[in-house]
Amino acid sequence: MEETMSIFDFLPPEEAEKHKPKKSTDWKWTMAEDYPKEKNGLNVFSCFACGGGSTMGYKLAGCEVLGCCEIDPKMNEVYVKNHHPKYNFLMDIREFNALPNEEIPAELFDLDILDGSPPCTTFSMAGQREESWGKKKKFREGQKEQTLDDLSFVFIDTVKKLKPKTVIMENVEGLLLGEAFDYVQKIYTQMRAAGYRMHHWLLKGENMGVPQTRHRVFFIAIRNDLNTDPRELDMTFNYKAITYGEIKSGVGKAVKSAQCNRLLNLATREDKRFIDIFARLGEKERCFGQKIAWEENVLQTITATMTYYRGTEKTKISLEDIIHAQTFPEDYCFPEMKWDIVTYFCGMSVPPIMIKRIVTRLIEQGVYDYAKSV
Repeated sequence: MEETMSIFDFLPPEEAEKHKPKKSTDWKWTMAEDYPKEKNGLNVFSCFACGGGSTMGYKLAGCEVLGCCEIDPKMNEVYVKNHHPKYNFLMDIREFNALPNEEIPAELFDLDILDGSPPCTTFSMAGQREESWGKKKKFREGQKEQTLDDLSFVFIDTVKKLKPKTVIMENVEGLLLGEAFDYVQKIYTQMRAAGYRMHHWLLKGENMGVPQTRHRVFFIAIRNDLNTDPRELDMTFNYKAITYGEIKSGVGKAVKSAQCNRLLNLATREDKRFIDIFARLGEKERCFGQKIAWEENVLQTITATMTYYRGTEKTKISLEDIIHAQTFPEDYCFPEMKWDIVTYFCGMSVPPIMIKRIVTRLIEQGVYDYAKSV
């Protein structure tokens, strides 16, 4: 058989090695063994902390996470159990912003990184989008009546209050699409007024060593006095995509629904979701959140409300599959090891490895060099 040549075969060995996709193995880890023993001197406070996906990423990068602000009591309870924050604010971020400064620990006014992932249901391409903007209703995030589409601006109020050196804010890909991009322009305007230079990137989990096609917008803002322009940062990542077959483990949950079993038995390896099967059969398209995993493919985005099936075994994917795909640690304490609960906590959180990659890259490019002289 004739050997296939690649572009790397025509480059000098050192140059070829530099440009080849890296192989990621750190998607499988534990909190007990894999947090660095030595810290890098950077401190972080996390807003909209959820299950602590971002928090774990910062810790993996060597940061000290001082605490969090989280609105959901159940989510906060799990966060505290896993991450033991020094400062824990169980409240709406609007309430946090209204606190007198003297009621906030002095450490939080000297942050290296303020982290925030404002809930994104109203910007998701799978949701109602424009129809829900500006409307106060009870969203699952927080379990109380609130508006979600203005939370990025509420978070900027937190930035103005705490004045951190840098800000990392994450949101869904849908924020860049259609009318939602007006929000992005307002975010830039308000962040500039707060005294920050900012830039955003659409980052893809599969390029960052995350075993799923999770695409998210990351805004990085740097306080003006640090004299660093985020537009000059390199946020390209070149990791080899991790297929489902590489992370597949554990036993899948049996499927009880006759309709689901029918569709799984009709599925071909070209079908990624149940709606693909319906379309091929000429039936009404439905079951938009039902996805199919094949060993040769990278898993599609893990979301809080999706259902994922193994195309080969005709079962749901295993709990281990969900945890590994989200790059959660194997010793994370979920409220219960039940499929829906693990899916919800993972789907609502930022994959820790994404944050680890971003912070490591910022450190490598000298954004936090000031910390070395302290």
